[in-house]
Amino acid sequence: MDCYLQNSHVITSKAHPALKAFMCGSLSGTCSTLLFQPLDLVKTRLQTLQNNMRPGSPKVGMLSVFITVVRTERLFGLWKGVSPSFMRCIPGVGIYFSTYYSLKQRFFQERAPNAGEAVLLGAGARCVAGVAMLPVTVIKTRFESGRYNYISVLGALRNVCETEGPRALYSGLVATLLRDAPFSGIYVMFYSQAKKALPHVSSSGLAPVVNFGCGVVAGILASLATQPADVVKTHMQVSPALYRRTCDAMRFIYAEHGLGGFFRGAVPRSLRRTLMAAMAWTVYEQLMEQMGLKS
Repeated sequence: MDCYLQNSHVITSKAHPALKAFMCGSLSGTCSTLLFQPLDLVKTRLQTLQNNMRPGSPKVGMLSVFITVVRTERLFGLWKGVSPSFMRCIPGVGIYFSTYYSLKQRFFQERAPNAGEAVLLGAGARCVAGVAMLPVTVIKTRFESGRYNYISVLGALRNVCETEGPRALYSGLVATLLRDAPFSGIYVMFYSQAKKALPHVSSSGLAPVVNFGCGVVAGILASLATQPADVVKTHMQVSPALYRRTCDAMRFIYAEHGLGGFFRGAVPRSLRRTLMAAMAWTVYEQLMEQMGLKS
């Protein structure tokens, strides 16, 4: 066993830095995905609710959706869609962090990026990961919506290709990039600037706590700024036949739900994205430090 661990350590130490960043990102993505999947499911259900309630009826909120899911699908129903979430986040977060690390080493090896450069750095890395993992993102969204009876991720991919064509796997591409690129750009900017304002604390034993705190603040601001794009993306991926263009989905949401429709599911999404990103970055930075790499 000791020999195996030593060999594993040797292999890891000889790996390319970008591969190490991928491994760290994948591990951090695994932890955060498993913990916060219920929030993602509740968010998707809220965004895809039909507006059939009569005037004066109580609004359906996060807690009522949560209780309904537990009653009708039991506790583990909250983790419906966790398989495609894993298939999306484990390689997706790895691709994001390895791209981020590679871009940072290529352009900012001698100095730290300023606020504007941090936005471009985060957005660029997220675009690469977003496009690469979009087909799995579409399947994940459909699993969580409760409208499809897919048995497995591979079965769902095959079914979509056969019934709707491969193009359906890239439905909501524009909305996804409009959501993910700004989110990551804003997040990296606030995260890096917050850490820069606390240089002494972030280099002490409190580093994980500081990293997590900076991540929470950055996540809240980035989530609220990109919420409308997330609602549009969900509608396009759950019902791609209804919307030929992004603006069609926007018009439908506004006509059915008004301006507030673009912020449906904002609370569970903000909680999930904020905590997930904060945990992912904290775990990533700690693992990179253990490997002797500057994140």
